[in-house]
Amino acid sequence: MVVQKSTGMRKAGMSSAGFVLGMLLIVLEVCDGGITSSYVRNDDLSLDMPLDSDVFQVPPGYNVPQQVHITQGDHEGKGVIVSWVTPDEPGSSTVIYWAENNTSLKKSAQATVLTYKYFNYTSGYIHHCTIDNLEFDTKYYYEVGTGNTARRFWFVTPPRVGPDVAYTFGLIGDLGQTHDSNDTLTHYELNPAKGQTLLFVGDLSYADDYPFHDNNRWDTWGRFIERNVAYQPWIWTAGNHEIDFVPELGESKPFKPYTNRYFVPYEASGSTSPLWYSIKRASAYIIVLSSYSAYGKYTPQYKWLEKELPIVNRTETPWLIVLMHSPLYNSYVHHYMEGESFRVMYEEWFVEYEVDVVFAGHVHAYERSERISNVAYNISNGLCTPNSDRSAPVYITIGDGGNLEGLVTEMTEPQPSYSAFREASFGHGIFDIKNRTHAFFSWHRNQDGYAVEADSLWLKNRYWNSLEDSSSLAAF
Repeated sequence: MVVQKSTGMRKAGMSSAGFVLGMLLIVLEVCDGGITSSYVRNDDLSLDMPLDSDVFQVPPGYNVPQQVHITQGDHEGKGVIVSWVTPDEPGSSTVIYWAENNTSLKKSAQATVLTYKYFNYTSGYIHHCTIDNLEFDTKYYYEVGTGNTARRFWFVTPPRVGPDVAYTFGLIGDLGQTHDSNDTLTHYELNPAKGQTLLFVGDLSYADDYPFHDNNRWDTWGRFIERNVAYQPWIWTAGNHEIDFVPELGESKPFKPYTNRYFVPYEASGSTSPLWYSIKRASAYIIVLSSYSAYGKYTPQYKWLEKELPIVNRTETPWLIVLMHSPLYNSYVHHYMEGESFRVMYEEWFVEYEVDVVFAGHVHAYERSERISNVAYNISNGLCTPNSDRSAPVYITIGDGGNLEGLVTEMTEPQPSYSAFREASFGHGIFDIKNRTHAFFSWHRNQDGYAVEADSLWLKNRYWNSLEDSSSLAAF
């Protein structure tokens, strides 16, 4: 464990008594919990970038496709959903695509086109096209629009699913569209670890922070992230800022803008809702859950997850990752214990099926837990303290994307024993799977160099190492 240094210990001539006292203070700090970073950052609110910012620029020309984005389009990784918006009229709904190694064989796929209204806003024409039966581990080019409006992009399909397939995921949450948001996305793009697919843990545009939930800010956000999400899949999770439930405005359908704009392959995993679903990608099995949909016993989400977890084949996809928005463990004052009822419902399953890691957002800061569980607690027995549990996941909160609501800096004290590291700074994460037994997680704050790891952890796979001692950091 890295121990936070006391500034007093660095002074020359410290007496032996002072040294011992300093060491005791450090030990006490670590015993209360993990590390609370002493890094000092500017916690001023960052305003959204102005509408004339270059990152919001509309592609020149009449009805040119914009807000292009992709996500996985099936359960195995051989499909891609390509989405875009045409502002003036439907235009072409065709995607032309071809493999880099076979430019003479161009294929086409057709999109569905939809629009929606939200209060006094009417969307452009939103296209969603699923491309199926792609080759694994292949670079494809694709074009949307025709003639003078055509725009070309590319993506790389994942390797065939298998237990020892190395793959690198990026992680961002609560992004928004401020200058800090731009720093976060740039930092991720220039990280030499080179994330291949981004796991997004909810709270996208923050359009709902504007009067009447101004949906024009969904459009600016779509143009802002296009520079990355048009080239690599973002795996979507819905957060509270996607609910957009405002009956007083006549808007009583939750998640209306989000579900119209961001399609996911939920039916491929037997889900009845785009708000919870699963995919396989390389050596990972990724389960996306909805913190803001019904999740109690007998609900559709509960019934789906009850059937989903037992069918995960860890000999095929050893790394079991869960994405949600509201964290189950959080030692910041803001949103403290908001995930408690969700934890009561599902933590026992996470331990039983040896989930490796749970990523969440919501709290605008970073935190990483020890491997702990609180499954013994039943209200009346008093066993309400989380305990070390090597079958439990690591919980990582990464809601530090940079949105206009700013950082949360107030923390519960003393730091709980389950909290291994926490810091209120903006940044992103990298989850780098090496093989079936080992993965490396790193967190990168925006203020550092692109390769600097402000926090990191080697993880041992829960399934393949369930019988080994995980007491040391290297065997976490």
